[in-house]
Amino acid sequence: MMFTRRHFLATASAAVAATAIPVRSVWAKYDPDRFPGFKVGLQSYSLRGFDVDKAINTAGELGCAHLEFYGGHFSTNSSAEQIAAMKNKMADHGMIMLGHGVHSFGKDHAKNEALFKFAKAAGIKNLSANPSPDAFESLNKLVDQYDVRIAIHNHGPSHRYNTALDVLNAVKDHDPRIGACADLGHFIRSGEDPVEVIRLLKGRLFGIHLKDFAEQKDRTEGVILGKGHLDVVGVIRALKQVDFPADGCLSLEYEENPKDPVADIRQCLDITSEACKTAAS
Repeated sequence: MMFTRRHFLATASAAVAATAIPVRSVWAKYDPDRFPGFKVGLQSYSLRGFDVDKAINTAGELGCAHLEFYGGHFSTNSSAEQIAAMKNKMADHGMIMLGHGVHSFGKDHAKNEALFKFAKAAGIKNLSANPSPDAFESLNKLVDQYDVRIAIHNHGPSHRYNTALDVLNAVKDHDPRIGACADLGHFIRSGEDPVEVIRLLKGRLFGIHLKDFAEQKDRTEGVILGKGHLDVVGVIRALKQVDFPADGCLSLEYEENPKDPVADIRQCLDITSEACKTAAS
């Protein structure tokens, strides 16, 4: 067989590409068999004591499928170059970006649209949100234009969106891409059953913050998943029952011990893994 210079260059390029693959995937430690049926990630606020690079490295080492960024780690004012760099960095660690938030939305359409433009450029499907009542006219237009979901985040007692019914009543007459990011810990603080919340929000549930609290009251202590009022297996089974979307944002959010949370986060992920396996059996 006769080898031309063009053939040599093509062969060499293919060889370089082939050797590059393991280098790029060395950080890709997410094992789908660990969380059967789900892409389990981490709200980066859990690692707020770390800079963004350390947070990404840590999430990768913990085997997370994705990071749901908060603004302190990934600013919505990022330039196109910064967004592209973040997307590449996440890909190098074998992770994707499924969510960002929590964001306030009001009646200023241009200000709202800036957040959607950021999300679209970053490839983020879900924006967790705390919209004011006068924001929905704008949001109806923007979710349709950009095909990015709005997921209303509850923040416990005294918050506008305290209960699951508060969220449902807010979204029921609006675009079906406007729904909920259910912070299960805050629903516990509001005296609600997270499993029933998930069932109630069926069809409008685009995000979950896996979180547990010691007591069902306003002021209480965050705990390892399953050590308080969270039925972790029940939650996973409920998510399967309501067909939680594959591109929904299922995140562990652990707010305790911000300077050194890694051991606790690992324990929470292990508990989630066992719950996923139990629910799948």
